[in-house]
Amino acid sequence: MQMKHWLWIFLSCTGSVSASAQTADSSKTGYHFSGSATITNNGISLVPNFSLNRPAAIFLLSFGGKRFSVDPDIRFSLDAKPWTMLFWVRYQVVTKEKFRLRAGAHLGLNFQINRLPVDGKPQDLNVVRRYLGVEWVPVYSLSPRFRVGAYYLYARGLDPGTVGNTHFVSLNAELNAVSMSKWLSMAISPQIYYLNQDSLSGAYLTLHVQIGMNSFPLSLSSMWNQKLHTQIAGKSLIWNLGLVYTFHKTLSTTPERVHLK
Repeated sequence: MQMKHWLWIFLSCTGSVSASAQTADSSKTGYHFSGSATITNNGISLVPNFSLNRPAAIFLLSFGGKRFSVDPDIRFSLDAKPWTMLFWVRYQVVTKEKFRLRAGAHLGLNFQINRLPVDGKPQDLNVVRRYLGVEWVPVYSLSPRFRVGAYYLYARGLDPGTVGNTHFVSLNAELNAVSMSKWLSMAISPQIYYLNQDSLSGAYLTLHVQIGMNSFPLSLSSMWNQKLHTQIAGKSLIWNLGLVYTFHKTLSTTPERVHLK
């Protein structure tokens, strides 16, 4: 059961990555390059028993246009050992003002330390296991600051020792730009989800909170994951704190030139 890598993909809930694109016209097309870098005291998964349980660095990137994007998700422990690498491609199927529907697929690489014999002697080796996953993400905006949505992910393990079939279904909400003072604002993202991994299943509640200064790239984040009822082993409650750096650049192309905003 090595599925911890892909359960970090709820970008719409974390608020760590901005992936908005500029509106295209007949002579100009907008592309974005955005992302975040996070250092956290506890690399956790939304499934408690798949958590790294030690400090980690997380890099979320996104490059694309109005509909199509490539979104790598790269995670390491702070001792520079790879944890997970997800290579997402995503497409905005519906881009209405109030309603959006996104579809995506990824190749996931999950790294695990295993004690294996090498020349007759046991050694700790970092073994990679591969997964393929697809997602459907409908989101409805009730206001510029508040939106609700659902999430479905199916993942298939490709190597021995992986979970064969995983289904992840969630309902979530996101409240952005909640003013705390003249300089500080907060984003809050609660989520309830159901997880099924082969013959095991469980229900969980998560809360993500992010606090930052207006127009400043650094922010503080915290995630809490509480199990409600589950057959999957793991702690009842896990949480972390993180320091997040975010950036967003717009690449605008015209027939004569390319320039960076």
